[in-house]
Amino acid sequence: MTEDRRTVRLKPKAEARAIRHGFPWVYADELVTDRRTQGLAPGALAVLEDGERRPLGLVTVNVKSKIIARMLDRDPEAVIDQAWFAARLQRALDLRARLFDTPFYRLVHAEADGLPGVVIDRFGDAAVVQPNAAWAEDHIDALAAALRQVTGVSTVIKNGTGRSRSLEGLAEETVVLSGGVSAPIPVPMNGATYMADLMGGQKTGLFYDQRPNHAFAARLARGARVLDVFTHVGGFALAALAGGADQALAVDASAAALTLATEGARASGMGDRFSTRQGDAFDVLETLGQEGAQFDLVICDPPAFAPAKPALEAGLRAYERIARLAAPLVAPGGYLVLCSCSHAADLSSFRNASARGIGRGGRRGQLIHTGFAGPDHPLLPQLAESGYLKSLFFRLD
Repeated sequence: MTEDRRTVRLKPKAEARAIRHGFPWVYADELVTDRRTQGLAPGALAVLEDGERRPLGLVTVNVKSKIIARMLDRDPEAVIDQAWFAARLQRALDLRARLFDTPFYRLVHAEADGLPGVVIDRFGDAAVVQPNAAWAEDHIDALAAALRQVTGVSTVIKNGTGRSRSLEGLAEETVVLSGGVSAPIPVPMNGATYMADLMGGQKTGLFYDQRPNHAFAARLARGARVLDVFTHVGGFALAALAGGADQALAVDASAAALTLATEGARASGMGDRFSTRQGDAFDVLETLGQEGAQFDLVICDPPAFAPAKPALEAGLRAYERIARLAAPLVAPGGYLVLCSCSHAADLSSFRNASARGIGRGGRRGQLIHTGFAGPDHPLLPQLAESGYLKSLFFRLD
C-alpha cells in the first residue's frame, strides 16, 4: 500500500454493501470520527475500511461536510496524479466524441464520470472546470494538465463559484489556468447559435443539460408564438425559433444574460423574430396575465427552487405557483413546458406540484413527454441525485 496512507473506517452498523455495490458517498454519521480523522485536512486522501477493517477503496475526506467521504478509486493503492486524471478524462471523452459531432458538451459530470464533485464543460478549444469538492481544488493543477493533454484544449478556466463550494468550505473565485478568452464563445446547438460567457456567466456559461429538451420543444414550435421564462442566454427560445417559431419573447432577471441571448438570436439570423423582457419572472408572468397575453408554447425553466431537502416544501410551492401563473397564458391546444433542476424534488413530487398549479390556473391538459438531461450528463444508477433535471411537456385544453 502507498506509504503513510491514512485510513478511515465505517462504523460497525454502517452499510458497507452499498459502497461495494457502487454508492459513492459516506455520510458523516456513518464514519468513525476519532481525533485522528477529525485532524484530516479537507480533501485529504485515505483508505476507507469497513467495520472489520477490510479496505473498500480510496476516498477523499472532508470532515466539515455532511458527505464526509467520496469514493475516488476502488483500488486503495491508486495514485491520484496527472496520469490518473488522464485515464478518467479519456473515458469521458470517448463517450462524448461518439455522441457529438462538435466539441461542445459536458465532458465530466461529477460522480457519474468518476470525478466526484467535478464538472467540466467544453467549448471548442476552451474548457471550464468547476472543482466543487476540496480534493479537486487540491489537485486542480494535475487535473488541468490532464485536461489539456487528453482534449487538446488550450484554454482552461476554473470557475470556483456556487453553493457546492461553500458547503465544502472553499473560496469563490474564477481563474484562468491557461490560455484565455476575450469575448463570449459562440456555441452551435439545435440549429441556433448561443453565446457563452465563460468568465462572467452563470455556472460555466451555458447549460448543456437541456439540449434534448430544447430539441423536443422545437418540434412543437413550428408557426408558434413562444414565451421562454428564465431564458438565461436564449435557452428554449432560440431553439424554438430555429424550429420555425414565428416569434419568441425571452424573459430573465439578468440584463447581461438577455444581451447574450439577443446576440445569439442575431448570430442565428433570427433577430427580427426575437424580443426580450427583463424582470422578475413571477412579476412578468402576472403582468402578462393581466395583459391577456396568449402564446402557443410557454416554457418555464427556473433555477433550483429546492436545492436541498430543507427547501423542498417551499420549492414545491414555488413550482406550483409558476405553473399557476403560466397556464393561463397558453392558448387553447397549446403547450406548457415546466422544468426543475432541483436535486431534492423528485419527479413525482415535481409532477404533482406542476399539475396542481395548472389546475389552480384554471386549465387541464395531457402530459405528453417527460424529458431529462442529455447523455453528456450521465446518471450514476446508485446515486439518485445525479438525475436532477426534469422537464414536463403538457398540452393544455
